[in-house]
Amino acid sequence: MCGIVGYIGKREAVPILIEGLKRLEYRGYDSAGIALIVDSKIALHKNVGKIVALEKLVEGQDTSSHIGIGHTRWATHGVPSIANAHPHIDCSGRIAIIHNGIIENYGSLKRQLQNSGHEFHSETDTETLAHLIEEFYRGDLEEAVRNALVEVEGTYGILVICSEEPDRIVAARRGSPLLIGVGNGEHFAASDASAILQHTRDVVYLDDNEMALLTREQFVTKNVQAEVIPKKVEKIAYDLEKIERGGYDHFMLKEICEQPQSIQDCMRGRLLPKEGTVRLGGLHEHLDQLLNTRRIILTACGTSWHASLIGEYILEDFLRIPVEVEYASEFRYRNPVIDEGTVVVVVSQSGETADTLAALRETKKRRAPVIGICNVVGSSIARETVAGVYLHVGPEIGVASTKAFTAQVTVLTLIALLLARKKWMSQEEGQRIIAELEKIPQKIEKILTLNKSILELAKAYKDARNFLYLGRGYNFPVALEGALKLKEISYIHAEGYPAAEMKHGPIALIDENMPVVFIAIRDSSYEKILSNIEEVKARGGRVIAVVNEGDEKILSTVDHAIPIPETLEFLSPLLTIVPLQLLAYHIAILRGCNVDQPRNLAKSVTVE
Repeated sequence: MCGIVGYIGKREAVPILIEGLKRLEYRGYDSAGIALIVDSKIALHKNVGKIVALEKLVEGQDTSSHIGIGHTRWATHGVPSIANAHPHIDCSGRIAIIHNGIIENYGSLKRQLQNSGHEFHSETDTETLAHLIEEFYRGDLEEAVRNALVEVEGTYGILVICSEEPDRIVAARRGSPLLIGVGNGEHFAASDASAILQHTRDVVYLDDNEMALLTREQFVTKNVQAEVIPKKVEKIAYDLEKIERGGYDHFMLKEICEQPQSIQDCMRGRLLPKEGTVRLGGLHEHLDQLLNTRRIILTACGTSWHASLIGEYILEDFLRIPVEVEYASEFRYRNPVIDEGTVVVVVSQSGETADTLAALRETKKRRAPVIGICNVVGSSIARETVAGVYLHVGPEIGVASTKAFTAQVTVLTLIALLLARKKWMSQEEGQRIIAELEKIPQKIEKILTLNKSILELAKAYKDARNFLYLGRGYNFPVALEGALKLKEISYIHAEGYPAAEMKHGPIALIDENMPVVFIAIRDSSYEKILSNIEEVKARGGRVIAVVNEGDEKILSTVDHAIPIPETLEFLSPLLTIVPLQLLAYHIAILRGCNVDQPRNLAKSVTVE
């Protein structure tokens, strides 16, 4: 959600800013802008829409500058417009700022500033910061930013420049990701490493309530009390090619097709086939605590919440202790019961999800241990949890999560297996599970060969206005995730339900115009699912079913069958979700939708 990039150095800033913003497009945005210092003045260029429009706007203009900041905005306060687009400037036109996050007390600050004579030109909370910094400015931009932030309630990742100090950028962070890129005679700032990866792999991650002063030759990090904070320079682990499409039409399709490799990468070095167990170094020091826990709470949002539901089923089945799954957005506000013996696990692809971070911090206030599961090394969740497990699936660019979902399910399975082997599970049973885990990538490869037939199926249903997804047991959360994938990228209304719940309301909607997608594999609920399918057919519904290969019994009952390999029941979601991802993708493409950047959505939701 929103993107930040900044540059100071010897090169022309505009190409670096524009390219950096393009690499942040996947995060979701509705307007874009850059601010430069040209001839000792702030030069502002903003536009609504895609970055290509901004690029055309600056063509032919005097944009020669070696310092600048750029931003892609996802509207929170105020509609998408040029006035509301970032960067924002103060009354004097000397100070420009870009901002991710939300200033919660901007209303009261704005009134105070207006009473002091400041004139506002946007509906945003961010403009308030520009005027507030101006109010404190006495020739020292760093000090003015520090004093302004003392007055602020809320979250921010900001970059600030001032025409009177053309040799520096001030950066600050609280609750919104920000990193510094270290170069030779140049420095960068960004909300995401992908924006600067082509220029440097050396980065410094800012923590909450930290600031950085960037010049050509150096960077200095401090806390908000102006105390210097030494920071470690870290290496970005992935290459630029991993965030390119690699010949695929869209990032989403690429990431669906990467799942055999991404699951293998997720398990790499962690499986111990002979011992029938796994090695998770990130949990080693807290293993006793996990083994002795009396209750586990998983908290997450969106797709990560669906993965956590599957994790709940697996952990309860393997450990025989209560496991609860909470929406992170609700968790912090409902005074949750976190007693002694409770471990909280936070799950997020980006490691920056605002609601999940808030749940993490609420848990820490109650002095309970927090375990993190995330994909992005150096993210806030990775740094603020006591222990955790990385997904190691590489960058996920498509807004609709695919490979991160299957990796999260894989990691939760590995955690359950590790703890079960320590508690009660035999070596032989562990060996059997690991042997099947090792086959999952190959089985997904086989499912991906159905891509063309799923495209043909999509053609038959692309004009449907509603879909119902039904599953039972481990595959009920898959029904939820399948429905989410369809609605978020194709804009078709879709709902997921436990199949047995159909009779408690949704059955009233079923007619010949309502496609119903069943996950109908041969598991412990198979006969029940067959009965549910009959109920739908009796009411004229059209049934698409994900089934196991060789299941002839079901073919006469359904309208369309998507055959997939068999596996252990609790591992089946790793397979059943893949055809649903492909179905959603193809329907969306046939409807002319932008699958990588669906409307109103952002990859990393960093505001509440």
